[in-house]
Formats: sequence, structure tokens, C-alpha cells
Amino acid sequence: MLRHYDQHMGGVRVYTRKLLQALLELRTGHEFVFLYRNPALLGSHGGDPQVQEVALPARSFLGWDQVAVPQAVRRYGIDLLFNPKYSIPLRAGCPTVWVCHGLDWYVMPWASRFVDRLSHRFLVPRYASEAAAIIAVSEVTRQHVMQYLRVPPDRVVTVYSGVDDVFRRPLDEARLRAVRAKHSLPERFLLYAGAIYPPKNFTRLVRAYARVGPSRGIPLVVAGGENRFLSEGELQEPAALGIEDSVRWLGWVEQEELAALYALADALLLPSLFESCGLPVLEAMASGCPVVTADRYGTKELAEGAAVLVDPESVDAIAAGIGRVLDDRGLRETLIAAGRERSREFQWRRCAVETLRVLERAAPQGRAR
Repeated sequence: MLRHYDQHMGGVRVYTRKLLQALLELRTGHEFVFLYRNPALLGSHGGDPQVQEVALPARSFLGWDQVAVPQAVRRYGIDLLFNPKYSIPLRAGCPTVWVCHGLDWYVMPWASRFVDRLSHRFLVPRYASEAAAIIAVSEVTRQHVMQYLRVPPDRVVTVYSGVDDVFRRPLDEARLRAVRAKHSLPERFLLYAGAIYPPKNFTRLVRAYARVGPSRGIPLVVAGGENRFLSEGELQEPAALGIEDSVRWLGWVEQEELAALYALADALLLPSLFESCGLPVLEAMASGCPVVTADRYGTKELAEGAAVLVDPESVDAIAAGIGRVLDDRGLRETLIAAGRERSREFQWRRCAVETLRVLERAAPQGRAR
């Protein structure tokens, strides 16, 4: 199920594309039927003999999930239905597996729109009860699935995401100079990567940055920062603090360019109130970029010992963490080495192998199509 395949750039889209690529590279002998909502995606996989691509028209997301997809299961003889996001048909006609990228809707429900809270309250528990298995992107996510969705432990499996090799490869000076020139970046800057919505804690991040960055002449570069629901006020925070000239908004950038930004930045700042996995943390560590992130949930699980962990609810703590990374060269070198070492544990091939193991167990008689 790839209804979200052409959505905005972000963690779930990156996860889906990299996981599917890695699954296909395994050459397991399974046939994959890719179900799209957008017909423009047909041909995305260049005639790969393992892949059959199908576009399913539907007027609404719910109609696509609950009507069009079950019809496709019958039409194409699908043995197992897998969604790298969280929705599944409630009457799929075959076993289902879906990926939970975090349950911030339950941990901090105030950060979701009312219509989404209704969906999370009534639909997601049904998706959980119907699924043959649920893949959690971190151990904290697995614990939340069991706690909030009341799924038995034997039906929830932790499979960590990978890190694209583009973030591991050394970049030549010419490429770094080109990216610096393209965005008129100074010698030193701090980086925020990702969308902006309440769990990302952008307001406190900006308030903390305002205490330590502008006075040093070090701007905050925002790569991503899409204006999403409930965050319009957060985007105005730099202007409210009188530091709008110190914040650079780049919009979404491709992964190759993002790798250069990590390599150039003094640090990645991601003191989120909630992250289940936090791909930017892994990407930054693989790129040799020091990380300042939150001391809880997925970021603590992934980065403890390889990043500066701060209390995300304290502007003072975030500012102090940023200042340590900016001023302590020895700390920076330690974080760079520890981050590179930690990031080696996260491989897309491993993610694909472990995901396939879950799918094969869930498929009837070991089949998966």
C-alpha cells in the first residue's frame, strides 16, 4: 500500500522509498504488487521484473484504503498486504502488516487536529487489532504500541531504519563549496532538518538558539520547515524575537544536498518533544555532524552516548547544550567519532532483511506477494 508514496518529503517518505529499494535488491524471488493512488507513479520502478505497479482510483483516502485496496487484493491474488505507514483495510481478504512510525498522537494528543484525533481514537486501534504483525521503528515505539493499542508483545517487532550511504560518503571540497555558495552560507552555522509541527518543539528551539547563536554571528539554517497544521505561529517566532535575519529558510532539499549541509554545519539541532526514530539524527551522525537532541523517547534510544541530550521542555537546557557544542572543540570531536560509530548499526539492507522476515512469517504458508 503506497498511498503516501508521492507525499511531501519527510521521514516516512524517505523510509518507504529506501526500504522498498532495499527489499528489491535482496532478490528474494517474491513478487511485489505496488498499489498507488496516483497514476502518475506508474513506471516508477523501471520495469523491475519483481514489481507489478497498479494505480487504484478513489475519491477519498478512506475509500482507497477500505474499498479499492481489498478489491485489488482479490483481483491480483495478493497473499499479504504491507503498508509502510499505519492504515490497512479492516477487511483486507489476506493477512496485513503495517509500520508504526510513532504514537505521538497518544503521547501528546494536544498536538493533533481534532479530526485526526478521532481517526487515532477509533481507526488506529482497529488497524492494530486486525494486523497479523506491526513493525515498530524503535523499541520505545514498540512499547507504546503495546501500551496504547493493547497489542500482544508477540505481534509487535522492532526493526530499526537505515541510513542512506549518501550520508556516509566523504564529500569533496568542491561539492561543499558549491552548496555553501548556493545558499550563501557563512563558515559556521547551525542546522535544523525536517518538517515543523508541534512535536518538533520549534518554538523552544528558536528561543534557545536566540540566546547563543546571533551573538556569535552563527545563523540557524532550516532545511525543510514545511508549514504544517498547528504550527503557523511557530514559523513567526524568529521575527517575534527580532532575529529573523539570523534564520535562513532553505525549504526541502534533496538528500545529496542535505548530506553537504550536515557536513558543513556546526551541529544539528533536534530537541523534539517526541521522536520515534528521528532520521535526521542518524543522518547527521553518519555525516560527522554533532547532534543536540532530546533526552527522551526515540532520540535518547538512538543517540545516547553519541549526542548532547537535553531536556526539550527547558529553553535553558537547550541553549546550554547548543553552547557546549559551539564552544568545546574536544566535545565536538568526541561526538563526531561516537556518532559515526553509532550510525554504522543502522543499515537499510538489515532493515529490509528483518522486515522481510516479519512479512514471511505473517504470510499464509510462508508465501508473500
